Amino acid sequence: MDYAAFINDTRNRSRTLAKTIPDAMKGFGALSRGVKDGGTLGMKEKEFVALGIAVAVRCEPCIAFHVEALIKAGATREELGDVLAMSIQMGGGPAVMYAGKALECWDQLAGPQQG
Repeated sequence: MDYAAFINDTRNRSRTLAKTIPDAMKGFGALSRGVKDGGTLGMKEKEFVALGIAVAVRCEPCIAFHVEALIKAGATREELGDVLAMSIQMGGGPAVMYAGKALECWDQLAGPQQG
């Protein structure tokens, strides 16, 4: 899978959805900003929590978005591995399959410098 294209396509679908249900999407955006701003955890830690949940609930678009955010937040592949291991411990066999997708997404988006 081409994760950069997948993320772009997903963003386009979200924009279309926002035009259809603007109030709901504005509310979701406000919620997202609210949980990311402030608090005691940094952005990287919050994104790791989100990625762990995305793997456990098997949301491939969520995985792609949160991996992209983690790369931007300065996460390392080794940190990603720790979070994926915890996701597998909590989610069992299905989480193994989606953890592999998260690692593949990381390797594509981070490129050889982080592989």
